[in-house]
Amino acid sequence: MNEAVVGRILPASLHQGIADLLPARLEFYEEWLNPKAMRDGRIGLAPLAAVLSFLRREGDVYQPIAARAGEYAAEWTYADVSALRRSVIRAAPVWLRLRLVAGLARRLTVRTYSDCRVSVQWKKQTGTVGMAGSLFCVVREPAGQPLCGFYAAAIRRLMALGGLDVEVTPQQCRATGAERCSMTIQLRAS
Repeated sequence: MNEAVVGRILPASLHQGIADLLPARLEFYEEWLNPKAMRDGRIGLAPLAAVLSFLRREGDVYQPIAARAGEYAAEWTYADVSALRRSVIRAAPVWLRLRLVAGLARRLTVRTYSDCRVSVQWKKQTGTVGMAGSLFCVVREPAGQPLCGFYAAAIRRLMALGGLDVEVTPQQCRATGAERCSMTIQLRAS
């Protein structure tokens, strides 16, 4: 039996988002996001769940921190792509570029948490993202709003890095009581 793995990119991006937007509380969060443990890849599910739970109780900073963390994760994922692949993405026609960058989003998802699965269905230049197993959406009681901001921001930033201007909108979220999370990706007119 394989145990789910939290990749280094998720705790590192959350740590950086907290450092940027909630620096006075960083020391508190480093109890769970210990820099040495992050370097060693030893941040487990329980500490990460604690961080997300405490962040949701911080008030209005949860969504901006999750979004900032998603942007960092996207930038680090894109930086890991070879220069050749990046140039192929940037040179591809829009319809293909959307799909190639969506592939990077799936890669980012697996790198953040191995049990999270993403599917993307396209109709022309509009994508529907289905997501199962997001750590961000595991809550004891239903949330008042979708908690998929990390992945929405990550997809939006990856698309921007690929030269695409998109709007990513959460439609359903497990945290609000839906069976799974879903988002739409809508290409904006250039």
